[in-house]
Amino acid sequence: MLAVLTWQVLVEGPLARLDERVSRELVDLVPRHVSELGADLGNMTAALPVLACAMAYAAWRGRRAQALFAGLSMALVPLLVIPLKEWTARPGPLEPWAAGYYPSGHTATAMVAYVGAALLVSNRLLPVAAVLTTLTGTGLILRGYHWPLDVLASLALCLPLLRWPVIAARYGRPSRSATDDPEQR
Repeated sequence: MLAVLTWQVLVEGPLARLDERVSRELVDLVPRHVSELGADLGNMTAALPVLACAMAYAAWRGRRAQALFAGLSMALVPLLVIPLKEWTARPGPLEPWAAGYYPSGHTATAMVAYVGAALLVSNRLLPVAAVLTTLTGTGLILRGYHWPLDVLASLALCLPLLRWPVIAARYGRPSRSATDDPEQR
């Protein structure tokens, strides 16, 4: 999916042109202070403390590998997003003279931080993480900071990063011996 989105942006294909038309209709659909609140959820100052607290909690609970992989996933976000921004050099919806809007770093940060935190604390928090990520992407689009494809590309780019904490949780647990199993006693 990411390859198709990137190709469409690079060649200014039909999907990118549709993206730009849709975006023009969506910008300022709600008051700017409302869309700004959503967009701000993807700031490092908002998202990283949430992940850091969840990592500390997971480490305290003995899930150090899972916390480490969640942190590594977040560290990879700029390493993946920034080169793609430089390569595509896509202008912004409200700033056609500027470049580097594809993919959305704020959406990537929000997704990895909030979903990663939910995976570390409780899977029951995944819907909350999804809402926070959706609010971030929606706020960015409605405020005019990003095109919709910028947000979708970030989701596609970062989804694989969220597998690391899950894999660490699944395979990082010590195996249970027969003496640990209450039915074997």
